[in-house]
Amino acid sequence: MTATKDWANCSARASVTVDGETLLNDVPVTYLLFLEKQLVDLHTFISKLPTLDPSETWTLDENTDTWRTEPVKTTRTKKVPRNHVLAEATDKHPAQVQVYNEDVVVGYWTKVTFSGALPQRRVNELLGRVQKLQDAVKYAREEANGTEVVDRRIGDAVFGYLLG
Repeated sequence: MTATKDWANCSARASVTVDGETLLNDVPVTYLLFLEKQLVDLHTFISKLPTLDPSETWTLDENTDTWRTEPVKTTRTKKVPRNHVLAEATDKHPAQVQVYNEDVVVGYWTKVTFSGALPQRRVNELLGRVQKLQDAVKYAREEANGTEVVDRRIGDAVFGYLLG
């Protein structure tokens, strides 16, 4: 049984075709099985790639070859205590003063975010291409497995020699 299977695997071959274009010719069925597993791993890898935050507007920066957001200007404030006189001082009573905090701007900052992540559209495109290739490899494997096999009966020859 094992000999029949091994000889069949030697002759079982198929071509991998995607969108009418043949990518691989006469690929052995054992390699098609290996390729299927590798494509599953590649699909998992691509699906976990980091993507750009959709809440931001990203543009490609040619200088750094990364994505960047538009500059966002922000301010930094500092709380400064101030006095508010409720009642002026008299010769018999001290002044009544209330302390409050006032926010004073101490600086301006411009924030630009950079990212090496991919746009979701590109990740979806890559996943679609991997899926097409996976389907083509599965089809080729099924085609190769449909190869007609010759029953190899080598047990008689081996045991005839050993016991003869």
